[in-house]
Amino acid sequence: MINQSKEISGLILAGGRGTRMGGIDKGLQVHLGVPLAQHALERLRPQVAALMLNANRNLPAYQAMGVPVWQDETPDFPGPLAGMLAGLEHCDTPYLVTVPCDSPNFPTDLVARLAQGLVNSCTDLATAYTREAGELRAQPVFCLMRIALRDRLRAFIESGERKTGLFAAQNQGAKVVFDDAAAFANANTLSELAELQFNPRLP
Repeated sequence: MINQSKEISGLILAGGRGTRMGGIDKGLQVHLGVPLAQHALERLRPQVAALMLNANRNLPAYQAMGVPVWQDETPDFPGPLAGMLAGLEHCDTPYLVTVPCDSPNFPTDLVARLAQGLVNSCTDLATAYTREAGELRAQPVFCLMRIALRDRLRAFIESGERKTGLFAAQNQGAKVVFDDAAAFANANTLSELAELQFNPRLP
């Protein structure tokens, strides 16, 4: 069994372009009076031993949230895998869990269930899936991985690959199914962020 309070670090992914929000910094957009990235930090805090952020812009604003902030090592916003790699490079625990900054209502037992899935499958990686309309849908940025994957992930990115789901598939990642798909609702656009204001799901 994995000890969450000692063996797992948490990383909030806030390093994207925010293209569908018009290029603004998504993690700093306000949800219920607090930046999205801060929401994610506080929701993840009880589930892990340590926290950090991945961001590529407005670093002082993210640093003010009180956790280490790491930029992508690869330029030009290559996607969430680059943020995951940055987290693995600075992770002091055997495991790293990642969550995006734009899904403020993710499950409060997310890490526990991903950890159980990883242990049960005897693999190096576990990814969240939701069940929607009878079908499984991957939520690949909700991911728990061993830091032993660091070199494999670096090689994958250097080969030109960018898809989180493909990396999980190549490493035979465990699929951990969550029935509450609404908990993974994210704000890709300003209108979706506005909708989340009317559906808060605080612990």
